[in-house]
Amino acid sequence: MTALHLDLSSPEGVVLAGYALISGRATETRDWALFRSLHAPNARLMPVSTTGDDVAVESFDVDAYIDSRTTMLAAADFFEQEVARRVNRFQDVAHVWSAYEARRAHDADPFLRGVNSVQVVHRAGRWWILTVFWQAVAPDAPAPDDFFPRQ
Repeated sequence: MTALHLDLSSPEGVVLAGYALISGRATETRDWALFRSLHAPNARLMPVSTTGDDVAVESFDVDAYIDSRTTMLAAADFFEQEVARRVNRFQDVAHVWSAYEARRAHDADPFLRGVNSVQVVHRAGRWWILTVFWQAVAPDAPAPDDFFPRQ
C-alpha cells in the first residue's frame, strides 16, 4: 500500500487506513513510516484491558506502539477489519466508534473483537488521528448489537 492508496479525506478513511497498515501476513514488514504519517504529532494509542475487577489503561506514543506490536505482528498473520462504525463530526473534529474483528486469515473466524474510540482532526487538507482508545473482547463475549450486528 502506498500513500496514493490511502484515503485521508474523511474520518472514516483515515481509520480504515490504520487497519490496512497493521494488517498483513507475518512475513510482511509493516509500513511503519506510512502508519506514523496517519497520526498527528503527540498522538496517543491506548489499549484498555481487564483482569477480574481491575481495569488497566496503557498509553503509547506512536513509536512506542510500533515497538510494542512489531514482534507480535511478525509472529503470526494478523488481519484486523472494521465491522461496524458510528461517526460524530463537528467542523474539524470527529469521533469515530469503530468495531473490529481480528483474524489469522481473511476467511478465518475471528479470534479477537473489540471497539476503537478514535478521535481525529482535519487540518492541512486532510484528517489526522489524535487518539485511538480501545478495548478488546473475546470473540464470543456479548457486545451491543449496534457495534456487532447480528450476522
